[in-house]
Amino acid sequence: MDTAALARSFAKDLIAYRNKLAGKAEDAVRAEYALHQVATALDDQHDAYHKESAVVLGHWHGHGAEGFRHTSAKLTNELKVTGAAGAAAEKVVAHVASTVDSGHTAVQQLVDEYTAKAKQVLDAGVATGTQAALMRAVGHVADLAPHYTRQSASTLRHVHAELEAAAKKLNALRKDLSHDHVADRTTHASHVSGRGKEIVHAARKELGTRENPPGSNRNPYGPTAAWCSSFATAMWRKAGVKIPVLPFSGDVFHWGQANGHAYGKHSLHEARPGDVLIFGTGPQNTSTSTHIGIVEKVEGNQVTMIEGNSGDAVRRNTHTLSASTFYGGVHP
Repeated sequence: MDTAALARSFAKDLIAYRNKLAGKAEDAVRAEYALHQVATALDDQHDAYHKESAVVLGHWHGHGAEGFRHTSAKLTNELKVTGAAGAAAEKVVAHVASTVDSGHTAVQQLVDEYTAKAKQVLDAGVATGTQAALMRAVGHVADLAPHYTRQSASTLRHVHAELEAAAKKLNALRKDLSHDHVADRTTHASHVSGRGKEIVHAARKELGTRENPPGSNRNPYGPTAAWCSSFATAMWRKAGVKIPVLPFSGDVFHWGQANGHAYGKHSLHEARPGDVLIFGTGPQNTSTSTHIGIVEKVEGNQVTMIEGNSGDAVRRNTHTLSASTFYGGVHP
């Protein structure tokens, strides 16, 4: 009898609480890093612009100088405000990352402690060799589980409260920037490109297309081989991207690196419709680049993708936008 598996069967809720926390700390750390990069870049830009405008004004005397002085001061202030907000957001997210990580560790310890105790009780019941003793052991294990589940639920509630508090703080920072033209320009720059729309439109038209016969890897997009990458590059070519049909997803990442379009696992927040995201741990060889798909939309930490060779067909799938799934992406 697998007593460890039997013990875990009584702890489904406990394990579910642990899984809810798994990975969230990693996402928070990536967000913290991204905010740090933004805040640093804005601070640098603020300092550089302030120095350059001072040099210009030192040599400019005339009717337009005062107008330039006013505009320069306004932009300098906007950069300062945006950079400060980014730094404040970084601190909020850092606290969240620490809270989620400690919560996940605490619940994992509860899972381990419960499993060890329950297994010990069940092993003792099995050792007696009697059905009655085994049933008493099972009953004891079933009674033991709620105690640990309540503790894990309490930890989860604490983490949830911290996340809600952090969300309120971040929303307040966003409201402070509602009239910040620097932030506005950043938002406008992230809008979906025309080419991205073309790629998504082309990919949607292929939904449901299957390899023929099933299991043969024969497909309409490239050679008879695993064809997720052939599909993605074929859709890019339809939208005018000058890329060859590449049957290996790692080669798409290499193409992106060579052309300045690639981004790594720490920059997955850059993903936008029409991009490709690459599954696996790296572009080195076929064992580390395992799959590729076209981004259809991004909502929070969820990305919906259109993927070739997904169950032998072109399908729409949704994934968590996480470095544990994707090692990078490429803009078309």
